[in-house]
Amino acid sequence: MSSNNFLTTLVRWSYAFVGLTCPALLSAGPLWLDGHQSTIVVEGPVARSQLNLFYVTCWVTLVVFIIVGATLAYATIKFRARTPAEEKAVPPEQGHGNPFIELGLIAGSVAALVVIAVPTLQAIWFTYDVPVEEKANTYEITATGGQWWFKFEYPTEQIAGVGPLVTGNELVIPANRPIRINVRTLDVIHSFWVPKLAGKVDMIPNRGNFLWLKADQPGYYWGQCAEYCGDSHAVMRFRVIALGPKEFNDWVAQQTAPARNVPLEKLADSDRPKAQFASLRTFKTNEPGITDKYESTPLDSWRAKQFPEKGESPELIAKGKALFVTKTCAGCHSIRGHGAGGLSAPDLTHMGSRSTIGAGVLENNHEQLHRWIHNPEAVKPGNKMAKGYRDNNIKLTAEDEVALVAYLESLK
Repeated sequence: MSSNNFLTTLVRWSYAFVGLTCPALLSAGPLWLDGHQSTIVVEGPVARSQLNLFYVTCWVTLVVFIIVGATLAYATIKFRARTPAEEKAVPPEQGHGNPFIELGLIAGSVAALVVIAVPTLQAIWFTYDVPVEEKANTYEITATGGQWWFKFEYPTEQIAGVGPLVTGNELVIPANRPIRINVRTLDVIHSFWVPKLAGKVDMIPNRGNFLWLKADQPGYYWGQCAEYCGDSHAVMRFRVIALGPKEFNDWVAQQTAPARNVPLEKLADSDRPKAQFASLRTFKTNEPGITDKYESTPLDSWRAKQFPEKGESPELIAKGKALFVTKTCAGCHSIRGHGAGGLSAPDLTHMGSRSTIGAGVLENNHEQLHRWIHNPEAVKPGNKMAKGYRDNNIKLTAEDEVALVAYLESLK
């Protein structure tokens, strides 16, 4: 077992011990440090460099702890008073002011700092920007944070007459290729963080910033805003999906195309799909919007979303498309090819192909999409969509909501 694996095992068992003996502190039980936003189980060179630095710091502090603890234990046992006479005896000679001890402590402290400082500087240089030998293969993306969602622009993927490809809340990247991400903000300070791939970098108003990352292999990664930015900071999330070269190129070709149109067909009453969600069930406060099944195979779930849903209703989709304009959704959202050109909210051109909605808070399925449209304020307090409902006096019937769900899900 390597020293780092040994330390990881030691840390895990320490958490397990605390979790078992202090349930009030860790009510969920033992923590194994391999969750979706783990900084211990990493899958990219930048995060790995930062993890190695963490291990160095842990080893140095562990050595210091052992030395100090052993010295304290030795002094306590050797010089403790064993009899009443010893309790009244003159204390032994003290070491205060002893040059050997004083210089030894200073030298030891300096040595510990040097051991930590050298790999720290190496990690800073490595994580600052893409290594020179890989710069020619770098793929560039711009990530912009807003209250409370992320916009991703692909400057190398230009759409004729439109500009760069734009997506919302799901960052798709080529695997095993360095990605340089320019981070910006629309309003307050945000922070871009994908724990398994790279550390945190702040998005600061009126100041350009950047980071780089690389995924070792195709995978699905959880991201988070790591800087408090308002009421719904905790639910300002995003996803990073790393794909192989061919799959990534296919995704780009799909995303740069205009929004999908579903032809309106005349159906017999017996063939017409029945409307769903005539009434919305009651959701509990803070009820999760991501299922366990989805979490177990997120990349497969994302891939399944790239294809049209079975049982689509062209008539319902057409109604939802018309409602999208009449209910002023097009004033904020953009859908290329469907006449919607809003810029202040996520681009929805291919929204149906995304695995999450509400900035990574809800799984993109019938029920959760309906939940979001019905009452976005209940999902994400203070969000601008809910404010738009109030300011524009937007009222949606149950039938309107069903039609909008059908339309948005058709946008593959």
